[in-house]
Amino acid sequence: MVLFLNIVFLVVGLGMIASVLLQSSESAGFTGTFTGGAQSIFGKKKGLDDLLAKLTVIFAVLFVILAMILTPLLK
Repeated sequence: MVLFLNIVFLVVGLGMIASVLLQSSESAGFTGTFTGGAQSIFGKKKGLDDLLAKLTVIFAVLFVILAMILTPLLK
């Protein structure tokens, strides 16, 4: 049981890292101030970014829940 939860914990952690890294950045420094506003006015690819944002939240919640479950089991 503990081994299975550790494997799931590892997969969830890697999934969270991947979903965060695959998201497009909101701004690119000073130039992002001007282009970021233009992208929000003219639109940008929202489908993939929205999906990755939802996946990040799901992975983060699962990560915290699994960490709270595994902590007492490993003591």
